[in-house]
Amino acid sequence: MGTSTAEQPPPASDRAAAVDGARRAEPSGGGPLGDESSAAEPDGPLTAELRAERAARGKVAAARLAAEGVEGVVLSWVDNAGLTRVKTVPVRRLEQAAAWGVGAAPVFDVALVDDGFTTSRHIGGPVGDLRLIPDLRRLTRLAAQPGWAWAPADRYAQDGTVHPGCQRRFAHRQVRAAARRGLRLRAGIEIEWVVAEAGAPDQPPVYPTHGPAYGLHRLVDLADYLRDLLHAFDEQGLTVLQLHPEYAPGQFEVSLAAEEPLDTADTTVLARQTIRAVGVRHGLRTSVAPAVEPGGVGNGGHLHLSLWRGERNLGQGGPGRHGLTGEAESFLAGVLAELPALLALGAPSPASYLRLVPQHWAGAYQCWGPENREAALRLIPGPPGEGAASANAEVKCFDAAANPYLLVGGVLAAGLAGLAAQRVLPVEVADDPATRPEGEVPRLPGSLPESIAAYRASGVLREALGDPLFEAVLAVRQGEAELFADHAPEQLVAATRWRY
Repeated sequence: MGTSTAEQPPPASDRAAAVDGARRAEPSGGGPLGDESSAAEPDGPLTAELRAERAARGKVAAARLAAEGVEGVVLSWVDNAGLTRVKTVPVRRLEQAAAWGVGAAPVFDVALVDDGFTTSRHIGGPVGDLRLIPDLRRLTRLAAQPGWAWAPADRYAQDGTVHPGCQRRFAHRQVRAAARRGLRLRAGIEIEWVVAEAGAPDQPPVYPTHGPAYGLHRLVDLADYLRDLLHAFDEQGLTVLQLHPEYAPGQFEVSLAAEEPLDTADTTVLARQTIRAVGVRHGLRTSVAPAVEPGGVGNGGHLHLSLWRGERNLGQGGPGRHGLTGEAESFLAGVLAELPALLALGAPSPASYLRLVPQHWAGAYQCWGPENREAALRLIPGPPGEGAASANAEVKCFDAAANPYLLVGGVLAAGLAGLAAQRVLPVEVADDPATRPEGEVPRLPGSLPESIAAYRASGVLREALGDPLFEAVLAVRQGEAELFADHAPEQLVAATRWRY
């Protein structure tokens, strides 16, 4: 539903120190093993020198993992339907995988949520192979999966060049584009999920806890599960800001410390995997689907972001409305203007539009306002004592079906386009836009076909994504719109509830 201003991330310097310190720690039984001194993966092809350096680091990491009892390493990527796909290697193969990767078919770029396939102009069909190259910076022992470790993977062609459809490399490029302007983004994705008792996947969920929204009942009922979840996050070096019961039955939310955008996307993948794994150990099934019950509030994936130049948060202390600097206003104006198209990345499922409705705090209107939870873009000036450091904006219209790499990369691209055009925010909306005369405040697309039309027309996103990735995303969205075109809400929810 959304985090309150008093619960926003602490100042960037404190957050960075906490995250970096956590990642360097090595508590027994879990935690990150990545080499913080190594830079993010290079933009260019993997040369012989780079492969040798990666192999050396992989060898050291494999020895450390083996000493901790790790047997296998999960290499993950997220497809354009928002599903996390994996290949695994025995720990003794990590040295080879770090340098040369493991094979994965490019056709998964056009996989649908039901594991069917479509095709696109550049990507599709049975021919070809890619290499999954793990980013050892994020190599982490999995606290809730003893004997396993995890690392996110970039996807390369056989010749060592970056695969043009790699969503993680797209996010990386947008971070670099911001850095060329002397800017960096701090971001965090709220994670909402629903737990149910394990049972047949074609049956409606049976919730293990009941009681009021945000109620103590739910925390008491699942205290052991939530304690184990906090413990797993801590062992893996993830900094939890808060964990609480949410609005819907069986629903919870965790907020993690803000990070650089690529790390935020990686952390989202790791956190969701951790939530699922802890749930399994407690006999619970987990769903992060946009809609778990017809008519319910669903699971959001709200994106919090703040724009920085050096150590200054540009969202506070400026001459603009509510302390915005000109750069922060133009960035946010770019995001707001591009939201109809961005929904194809951030609300990617037909089920997303069962959640994206007025008066559900889902951000169904293309407007902005300070502390307005019905606006798609909620400005958060920051609580007393932290305002200048923790001021941020929350994009509320996104949900947990989104590929987090596409999400952060797309928002960055839209914001940078707003900066280039020196956009200005429109008049703010300080009340519930649903109470205004119809049409006074524009609605965001109310269906996936509507967001597809906006996405198809977006020059900003096509240029940023590049034709192969842009068109693969488009093909998947069109494929899923056709797949579920005749489904009633109950059928749509049943078909997607346990896919995310």
